[in-house]
Amino acid sequence: MIIEDEQDLLNLYKDFLVNKGYHISVTNTTASNIMGDYEEFKPDLVILDYKLPDGKNGLEAANEIFAKYPLASILIISAYDSVKQAFNSEKRFVSKNIKLLIKPFKLAKLNELTIELVNKQTNKRNRI
Repeated sequence: MIIEDEQDLLNLYKDFLVNKGYHISVTNTTASNIMGDYEEFKPDLVILDYKLPDGKNGLEAANEIFAKYPLASILIISAYDSVKQAFNSEKRFVSKNIKLLIKPFKLAKLNELTIELVNKQTNKRNRI
């Protein structure tokens, strides 16, 4: 599942991961229906942009998923280096399968973190 408000980036991530052999279950440009999408598709990984247009940021969306699905795998992507502090101070993320990736980054790093997070899933299907 990829949630990214910039359509060009969403398409880039999707195309890259499909070419790496992943199945992208759902994409969206807002997190307004994140729980409905998560419950319907049960992806092995959620890729979340930090800054989203619907008033919910990536950290808040991750907390919403973890509240109901504590074993979820989440990759948060942000262009804001300042997000590191909020991410690292989030006590709910301790012992969770979650990573933060700061833009700009090489797609190889996206692939590396995707592999790492998906491989920690118990019933992985390589669905994002």
